[in-house]
Amino acid sequence: MRHTFTRITLTTTIVLMAGAAAAVSPPGGPLTRCPPDAVVSGSGCMDKFEASVWRVPDPTTVNRRLVRKIQSGLVTLADLQAGGAIPLGTTSDDYAPCADSGQNCVDDIYAVSLPGVTPSAFITWFQAQQACANSGKRLPTNAEWQVAVAGTPDPGPDDGIRDCNTANLFFASATGSRSRCVSARGAFDMVGNLWEWVADWVPRSTTCGAWSPGVSPTADDQCLAGADTEGEPGALLRGGDWGVFGTGPSAGPMAVFGFVEPSTVPFSIVFGFRCAR
Repeated sequence: MRHTFTRITLTTTIVLMAGAAAAVSPPGGPLTRCPPDAVVSGSGCMDKFEASVWRVPDPTTVNRRLVRKIQSGLVTLADLQAGGAIPLGTTSDDYAPCADSGQNCVDDIYAVSLPGVTPSAFITWFQAQQACANSGKRLPTNAEWQVAVAGTPDPGPDDGIRDCNTANLFFASATGSRSRCVSARGAFDMVGNLWEWVADWVPRSTTCGAWSPGVSPTADDQCLAGADTEGEPGALLRGGDWGVFGTGPSAGPMAVFGFVEPSTVPFSIVFGFRCAR
């Protein structure tokens, strides 16, 4: 009996070590620790960086260890490259066979939170959801995203180096490279760079309203007015982007779109995401 108990204890310890990504908090207390690729945000963990999406070859056999490192939040760029993983969505919609509907995506594409890489775009809500799920995460709710973005500067001018990327007009910046574009909780690029899918759907919005000056003095985009109840729903996008829609002062911590269908393949590199757990 003693021998059996010892074996169970050791096994449990090993499992806990392998699953270091789990959020940690004392009983009845606030969350105190998240995986290295995330920050504490309320009662959960939010990825520090916009997601880069990777296709991992042989994820259930040769690269099982690599997938475990992704899921634990411990993977590095060198790990991904050594495993032959391929970055997706940096210049085009190249996620197939992972379909726009999210079919054929299991054990195929993985969302990773890394600094210094090009964040992935050209992605539908369904594909983003599956990439998060394969990595042991999920899309954040709109409310969770709002908690995590607090403290990120509401854009004024973009100096092209340190400020939030809202006036580039050409491309998204490398994740975390805009040193001033960071929230109070330590999440980078939540304003500008790429619009970010969140989990929530609404009746698809048909027009844009306006935040009151006390809420968004810089006129962040607020496209949640009207409702199309006959077509597809709208999946919420947050934060603004680098220079197509949601540029300059219309990007910001309050910026929200509700008129884009979750099955939409973006026509330009403006829709990205980050994961939570």
